[in-house]
Amino acid sequence: MTDAPAPTRTPCPPQHGIIAAHARAEEVAAASADFLEQTVVGSLLLEGAGGTWAPATGLAPVPRAPSFAILFPGAVRVSDPAVPLEKTADYLRGAVAAIAPWARPGATVVLGSGASRRIPEGVDRAAAERRFADSVRTARDLAAEHGLEVLLEPLHQGETDLVNTLEQAADFLDAHELSGMRVVADLFHVMLERESFETVHRLAGRVGHIHVADTDRRPPGQGDWPLGEFLTALRDGGCAAHVSIECFTWQDIPAEGRAALEEVRAADPAAS
Repeated sequence: MTDAPAPTRTPCPPQHGIIAAHARAEEVAAASADFLEQTVVGSLLLEGAGGTWAPATGLAPVPRAPSFAILFPGAVRVSDPAVPLEKTADYLRGAVAAIAPWARPGATVVLGSGASRRIPEGVDRAAAERRFADSVRTARDLAAEHGLEVLLEPLHQGETDLVNTLEQAADFLDAHELSGMRVVADLFHVMLERESFETVHRLAGRVGHIHVADTDRRPPGQGDWPLGEFLTALRDGGCAAHVSIECFTWQDIPAEGRAALEEVRAADPAAS
């Protein structure tokens, strides 16, 4: 596969959104979010008979978004050399087709998906890393054909054994000639991996999107994690990316989301 042209990165003031499924768009809008970061698997892309995946149909219109999350289901093994790369590419073509109609120009697609990238038992680590790099490159190039930018997200060791920190993400991309790709900085994973904010600041220029949550992935303002220090390290390091709240404990998105967004905007030096 030849490299596709890189998507255009248009500078704009950072915005603050919430990650959720397409079906929760009205709740996210009621929380005063600037955008809904739509999840892909199980929302925009649905599994059909025989394990095939296809874009969802009949979805209600929502505003186009600057970012998308949960790109791969666990069953798509992106670090397994035994899985033909073309099989991964086929899945990605469907995923990109599902994302594109809802995306702003230059929107980012987060490649986290820890279960899908765990190294299979018995597979040599170096071989798994090479296959993961091939999968990342394929995702980058197929997304770029639609003007989208794929970002690599470090995930803590409880989710995956492959690329756990911002430092590891930068090293991985450099080692596999993917240094032009950017990464996601997620406070949840930074805290669980005990990565320093000095490292966050140093690598901020390579960050293309930001995820935040509070203690135990609760909404910001419901715990004691240093949200302001994290965002300040990124902004002072030159990162101008959008910020999405990612948590799975919502009881009432319109109410809790509004309060959480107020916390994030108050903590973000780049908030207008």
